Amino acid sequence: MVLPDHGSNPQYTYKAMDIRMPEQIVDLSANINPIGPPTVLKEIWKDLIDEIVTYPDPHSVALRKSIARKEGLEPEAILIGNGGAELIHQIGRWLSRSNVMIIHPTFSEYEKACQINDCTIHHFILKENDWDLDLNRLKVTLPKMDAVFICNPTNPTGVLYSASKLEEIIMEANNEQCYVIVDEAFYDFPLEEITVTPLVKKYTNLIVLRSMTKMFSIPGIRLGFLMAGETVVRELENYQVHWSVNGIAQKVGEILLEEKDFIRQTQYMVKKEREKLFAFFDESQFRYSPSQTNFYLLRDPWLNDQTELFRFLLENGIVSRHTHNFKGLDGRWLRFAVKGELDHGKLMDALTEWKSRP
Repeated sequence: MVLPDHGSNPQYTYKAMDIRMPEQIVDLSANINPIGPPTVLKEIWKDLIDEIVTYPDPHSVALRKSIARKEGLEPEAILIGNGGAELIHQIGRWLSRSNVMIIHPTFSEYEKACQINDCTIHHFILKENDWDLDLNRLKVTLPKMDAVFICNPTNPTGVLYSASKLEEIIMEANNEQCYVIVDEAFYDFPLEEITVTPLVKKYTNLIVLRSMTKMFSIPGIRLGFLMAGETVVRELENYQVHWSVNGIAQKVGEILLEEKDFIRQTQYMVKKEREKLFAFFDESQFRYSPSQTNFYLLRDPWLNDQTELFRFLLENGIVSRHTHNFKGLDGRWLRFAVKGELDHGKLMDALTEWKSRP
């Protein structure tokens, strides 16, 4: 049995598990905003047709300037990518043959990008249940490293680390001439938006990754960006394919940067729905990660490997994300996205049925 590496595309999960896919499913495997794209995209979509008849700006100048204004940086400190995954793989090429530390459990593309570029990968496994960062233990490893990957909020746990804790790591790594890549793909889902972006001007070893896919529910468009020192950005740009980011994506990015009310609406909805779910999990004796974002880990404490629960949910039309390829989790948890009240009702019904089995 070879399960998919990522969430979404549930047909592949059903095929791998040899289960007939029901006509109606609830897909909780992909961490995308359940509200869907902002209304403004539907309103201007026809106007974007003009972008397909000309080549896109290979440097995404207008979008870079818009992001620079929002983040208080120079446009030269920003690089636009065809989704965060492209930028991660560019970083992997840039780090070729380096010593890289990956803090787990985390997004599997960091390791994949480094592996194919002959990096020596070191795994820093966080302790299960709270997944807190042990700074003293981490600092000991930094002198041997060229780069460290960390996700905040962490995918798949949803744990959110303070900016001060991250700065301590960045500062220590800077003293050891070690880069720190902080992936903030989900930073805008918690009500308290924690970011290390202001530190880009202070530390030349810092690279911050962002995704516009998750908050704005546009995975089909593919759009992300990174922020770093200008020298680093220039070096990374050398690894990017010309016209990597299409014209529609660039225009959409400029528009979505103005959607502050949409982001706030999402944050409140996610918090409300997550708290209702966690109350149910407490009552039903399920364990869950202390998530602050739009996904969380869940497990039945009576099982070690959660494959039996994973299969039961699939058979009942509920698609979760397995954790067999997350180091430090190894199938002991399932990941779920926070969605809407209707989907959560179906999840809770299925979990109640699971608990009531003889």
